[in-house]
Amino acid sequence: MPNIALVPVDRDLDVTTVPRVRKAIDSLIDSGCKRIILNMAGVGFVDSAGMALLFREVRRMRQAGGLLSLTNVSDRVMRGLRIARLVDFAPVSAAGNGQEVPELDPSAMPLWRTALRVDPDNLQDTRQKVEHLLARMPFSDDQMFDITLAIGEAMGNAIDHTDGKDALVTVTAYEDRAVIDVTDRGCGISVSAGQPLPCSGKPNEERGRGIKLMRLLADSVVICRRSGGRGTLVRIVKLV
Repeated sequence: MPNIALVPVDRDLDVTTVPRVRKAIDSLIDSGCKRIILNMAGVGFVDSAGMALLFREVRRMRQAGGLLSLTNVSDRVMRGLRIARLVDFAPVSAAGNGQEVPELDPSAMPLWRTALRVDPDNLQDTRQKVEHLLARMPFSDDQMFDITLAIGEAMGNAIDHTDGKDALVTVTAYEDRAVIDVTDRGCGISVSAGQPLPCSGKPNEERGRGIKLMRLLADSVVICRRSGGRGTLVRIVKLV
């Protein structure tokens, strides 16, 4: 079971659809998934049963040490979530409201930069070291949760899609953002928005899903060939 899951809600969330959505979410939570994103693009109405479900699942995820959020929420549904004050308890983003990531001023000097080797035999240890570094930044708990998951996905890809050697993660702090580079010495790829990873024996559908999830969790994700060398660079940006 993945640590991150995107659940599409393609119909209004009402008394008739709540059982199906509850079953899908509860199955993920019970299986140990720690990050669930509900894609509400197909939802035009949420009744009291749907609202109760959202509050219930947000609480369940918090109690399990995880996080549930809603994305692509219509204006009409957003108004209801604000009246019910669900937005006070879970991250909610409106449809078409992706955050613009401004270009970094070329003259901007980093506050600090640290590079770590990604341990292919102990990814948990590397993740904890990266999380300790990011704790120096003024991120909220929810932002920390998301960025560490996105970085964990990138580091996992660097190991899974290569022989696991020479993978590095570099964390650079600026006044308004953290920039995290995960590099490897694999086949070297470049991936545009929505394009699956081409270099592996694993199904492209699974690889494309990982990229999509990273982009939902971070403010910017760029995947390209390393300049001046063999391998891939995954650059993740999280704004403060």
